[in-house]
Amino acid sequence: MLGLVVLGLVMVYSSSFVLGLAAFNNANYFVLRQAMWAVIGLVLLFTLMRVDYHWLSRISPLLMLGAILLLMAVLVPGFGVTRNGAARWIALGPLPPAQPSEFAKLALIIYVSAWLAGKGAYVKDFAMGFVPFVTMVGIVAGLTLLEPDTGTAAVLVLTTVTLFFVAGASLTHLGALMGIGGVASTLLIATGGYRADRLFAFMDPNSDPSGVGFHTLQLLIALGSGGINGLGLGASRQKFFYIPSAHTDGIFAIVGEELGFIGAIGVIILFAVLIYRGFRIVLGARDDFGSLLATGIVVWIAY
Repeated sequence: MLGLVVLGLVMVYSSSFVLGLAAFNNANYFVLRQAMWAVIGLVLLFTLMRVDYHWLSRISPLLMLGAILLLMAVLVPGFGVTRNGAARWIALGPLPPAQPSEFAKLALIIYVSAWLAGKGAYVKDFAMGFVPFVTMVGIVAGLTLLEPDTGTAAVLVLTTVTLFFVAGASLTHLGALMGIGGVASTLLIATGGYRADRLFAFMDPNSDPSGVGFHTLQLLIALGSGGINGLGLGASRQKFFYIPSAHTDGIFAIVGEELGFIGAIGVIILFAVLIYRGFRIVLGARDDFGSLLATGIVVWIAY
């Protein structure tokens, strides 16, 4: 985890100093904000690893309520921060804008884990298990889709359905969820212009190289330019305004360009080790809540 954080800070600086200079006359603008959140995360890490996780079960309804209120708040004009046509952020004073959907992922995992752990065999029941589960997840995923943020909504649904499966849900109910998800995904792609554009850009970016396929092609150029060993740390050419949001959505391509195939595989290996260690924790958990909580967090990262 520390390896990913350190590598992340290095690559955020490398991929963002050009934009920081151009937009804010400060090469360190983005890396300082990333470092601030890294420090906050580390403080929370060392605090939470020393306390009993069962208290999360007791406050899970409050966490869930807070997540829903924050997801609603971003949709209120003047309160939420809108960028590129999406209202996904809330400004917190001097801190960089935060995404409530990230907090909602963890809050939903904690709440669903506590709820499933308390259900026992009732999780297989239609009225006591399936209906409340679909309602809970549907509210959070629906609010996330309104931002709009389809990717986050998909991760939310995949993560919670995995928890539902691990908790012993009926295979019939799981089949119904998969059917509902398939129909909903098709409708979302068919009715949402940007979703269809992204799908087509992924499948055939050369069909519109200067339009919806531009981003994908620039990412591929960056990865291909890196070769085996990379161009060298800091030597990326694509970060000079060819890749939109190079320090966020496009950062893996910058890793591939600067550190090459070896660096890109190194990042994937770090994530694989993190996920493996996470499942070791799942298998060693003392109770159902701990096992489900660990499962939810690990598959959230994995998805």
